[in-house]
Amino acid sequence: MMNIFTKKTKEEEIQSLEKALVYKNQLLNITNQINSAPDADEIFLRLQKQILELFDADRITIYAIDQDKGELYSKFKVGETVGEIRVPINSQSIAGCAAYKKKLITIKDAYNQEELTQIDPNLQFNRSYDEKTGYHCTQILAAPILFQENLQGVIQLINKKSGDIFDQQDISSVKEIAKIIGIAFHNQSRQKKAPSKFHMLVQKNILSEKELQGAIQKSRNNSRPIEQILVREYKVAKKDLLDSLTNFYHCPFIEYDPKFQIEEGILAGLSPNYLAKQCWMPFRKNNGKIEVLVDNPWDIQKIDEIKLSLNQQEVSLIGALREDIIKYISSGSNPADEKVLKVDDLLSELDLEEIDENVEEEEVDSINESDNTIIKLANQIIRDAYNQGSSDIHIEPYSGKQPTMVRFRIDGECRNYLEIPANYRRAIASRLKIMSRLNIAERRLPQSGKIKFRYNKREIELRVEVTPTVGDNEDLVLRILASSEPLPLKKLNLNPYNLKNLETIVSQPYGLVLVVGPTGSGKTTTLHSGLAHINTPEKKIWTAEDPVEITQYGLRQVQVKTAIGYTFANAMRSFLRADPDVIMVGEMRDKETASIGIEASLTGHLVFSTLHTNSAPETVVRLMDMGMDPYNFANALLGILAQRLVKTLCSSCKTEYHPSQEEFQELRHEYGEDLFDRQGYQYTKDLKLFQAKGCEKCGKTGYKGRCGIHELLLGTEEVRQMIIEGARVEEIRDAGLKQGMSTLKQDGIYKIFQGLTDLTQVRKVCIK
Repeated sequence: MMNIFTKKTKEEEIQSLEKALVYKNQLLNITNQINSAPDADEIFLRLQKQILELFDADRITIYAIDQDKGELYSKFKVGETVGEIRVPINSQSIAGCAAYKKKLITIKDAYNQEELTQIDPNLQFNRSYDEKTGYHCTQILAAPILFQENLQGVIQLINKKSGDIFDQQDISSVKEIAKIIGIAFHNQSRQKKAPSKFHMLVQKNILSEKELQGAIQKSRNNSRPIEQILVREYKVAKKDLLDSLTNFYHCPFIEYDPKFQIEEGILAGLSPNYLAKQCWMPFRKNNGKIEVLVDNPWDIQKIDEIKLSLNQQEVSLIGALREDIIKYISSGSNPADEKVLKVDDLLSELDLEEIDENVEEEEVDSINESDNTIIKLANQIIRDAYNQGSSDIHIEPYSGKQPTMVRFRIDGECRNYLEIPANYRRAIASRLKIMSRLNIAERRLPQSGKIKFRYNKREIELRVEVTPTVGDNEDLVLRILASSEPLPLKKLNLNPYNLKNLETIVSQPYGLVLVVGPTGSGKTTTLHSGLAHINTPEKKIWTAEDPVEITQYGLRQVQVKTAIGYTFANAMRSFLRADPDVIMVGEMRDKETASIGIEASLTGHLVFSTLHTNSAPETVVRLMDMGMDPYNFANALLGILAQRLVKTLCSSCKTEYHPSQEEFQELRHEYGEDLFDRQGYQYTKDLKLFQAKGCEKCGKTGYKGRCGIHELLLGTEEVRQMIIEGARVEEIRDAGLKQGMSTLKQDGIYKIFQGLTDLTQVRKVCIK
């Protein structure tokens, strides 16, 4: 009997050794595969079955660390039907406690609170996952994943299939696997690509990773700055680009501001050519430090060179794009005759003697337009108008001894700027006419001309209109046409309905898009924003404008010259022979231009244009009155956007207030009560609006800047049918309102609730 017992014991021992060997081989195979895997995430997917078999476990979760939030998140899990699991690194959860204490935890029954309390008084088992999945956790084995004592994550095994507890062998094995995973996590984190300067653009879905790589490749192939390619070809807004650079370098990045005045003498002793080549410049002085513009705030060698050049141990860095730094260098190195003068000083140089009422008119106007002070005064009026953001300069002379008034139109309103002594009225008018290349001897007929004016190394173009007035005087109006870059559509303050549908119609392959409104309502700006939205290397875009106010890279832009017979209609005929995809014509002034535009849109071209009409529905009737074929126009029309510019509340001083019930009802009445209620506006105690106050920045007016209000009539099937049938304006407007259009006044009230403006300003530009 004894021999039989000994024999069985030896057989069991052999079986046990064989089992242990198999187990060890399984463990070795798993750890080897993890250790050699180039991608830890992929290897876990392949090894899940082997790991679970090794531990005889039902489920496994591997957590990694989210360093920014101080949490564990489920990097890999088996058997869960819930989404990503996140737990804080503290002693309140099982995985979190293992990470917090960097110690292995084994639990027999997760629902036994006494057992959990013995491990840590704060430890709790989160039953919500069981409740969501219908699963029941019992045994849990959680081990911290470490690399050189640095926490990398947690591996957690749940429920032995046999119902037993996780034993010492399981504990040893999970420690071994956790160690190998720790090395894999560490290696993987080292191999991760460091975020680039433009990582934020990808994060915000402004660019895809593929587009970013394409831009980088184009930059290398063409030897062009990648920032330029991103802005011009990939339509990244400059503000978004600068925000990304600010986020990457942890240093503010600014855009070129032509109105910023470089301090006199700050560039003394520094060669502009040297600064442009090295791409840095002293920008301004602030609290004893010099703020310096650089394109790369992390270039240590350049920073050392800056400190040496400025003899300054401490400098404050401000980032800027290379092209903007060069513009600042140019504006800061003006010749002496471009230095800004004070207009009061110039007036003090003029002869301010009282004019005798008996003096002959010829004697009063005997001042020569070539007088040095008159030349300086004319130049300074233009500079000041530009610096103050004026759109127009009005020179208004009066007879007798009354002074000549100079007014600037700012934010749509004329403001008094200057009074010029009466005996200089002829001289200032003649000087401006000479600058416009007009006939100074002709005072009986209107004249039109242009001035090209250099200021801060920037060319400003002014369109000049001379109109004879009573008393043998001449009024001059100078419109400032400072060329600028287009705004993205998202920056036009369009409401969600208008933005979504405008983006859709300007992206169509063919059709007609019209922007309508009075002179100075921002139509050209909107058209160029639409063109910028679709301006890609794949499209050929021609524009005919009078004048060309906004320039874009990629557009082929033409200046119409009516005086020599080069009209909008002639330009469009030429475009149609020049393989266009998109055509923009500045204005449909006549039947010929409108007919060609409609014909072009029906033959596979996308056509943009403007008209001077009061609303979107009225535009239809206007074109019919011009003799357009209703059927062709209806089939060509994609949409009509009417717009106005309304003054906005000064962001620096506008004040918040709770409107009265009467004021709310007034807004409701102005909007249209039924449509207002559908928008969801309600009078509550939390309702806040804004009102004007006045501060130094807005000239005590309470208003600064303007924004657009819009109405967009889409060329739907219903609207097209109504055009063909010759429907009235009111019928077309009603159809538009039913499809979601808001009128100009309704959009203005929407802007009021956004805190941009007030009802007074909306009423100034809207009749209905």
